[in-house]
Amino acid sequence: MHTSVRRTTIHSSPRGYSLLELLVVVGMASVIAAISVPLMAQAMADYRLSGDARGVSSAIALAKMRAASAFSQSRFYLDLEERTYRIETLNRIGTPTWMRDGAESQLAAGVTAGFASLEAPPEDTQTALAQASACRTPAGVAITGTACIVFNSRGIPIDSFGTPTSQGAIYLTDGVFVYAATVQASGMVLLWRSGAERVAWTSQ
Repeated sequence: MHTSVRRTTIHSSPRGYSLLELLVVVGMASVIAAISVPLMAQAMADYRLSGDARGVSSAIALAKMRAASAFSQSRFYLDLEERTYRIETLNRIGTPTWMRDGAESQLAAGVTAGFASLEAPPEDTQTALAQASACRTPAGVAITGTACIVFNSRGIPIDSFGTPTSQGAIYLTDGVFVYAATVQASGMVLLWRSGAERVAWTSQ
């Protein structure tokens, strides 16, 4: 009895990529990179700006709560030149002194205090677009290069005379967008956003 074994020969014909195909792939990858990199860079810049704006808004709201809980004045303090901000509470024991409450925060790279080319504040906020008034020493002397929003012991924003006000606001920009944190006379903090070239405020 004979057993026949059929042998099948498989011929493989591996095929590589041609130079033209590789060039096409490289070209497509370059085009995609050229489109996506700028978009990604702008997205990251907007993320940094919006993050700082929300941090400032939260710090202002926290200053309001600190004033009420400490039965004293509290303030959001922004150093316009150093691009740092913090909360301070007025210590009335002995010689009145503004005491730092918590850590100081630094604005992200590319984010500065300002409102770019805009000429008007968000609707129903300030009467004229401007950073909050300069911070003052306990003796009432204005501190150059600063902006402060001060709350009394009831959590109401006040001016340098102790009068309730709705004129305090902090503006941040990266040159493309502008964010504004405004404070109503009731103490409610609102956050706004607009393009840097023309007024188009939207609530955030």
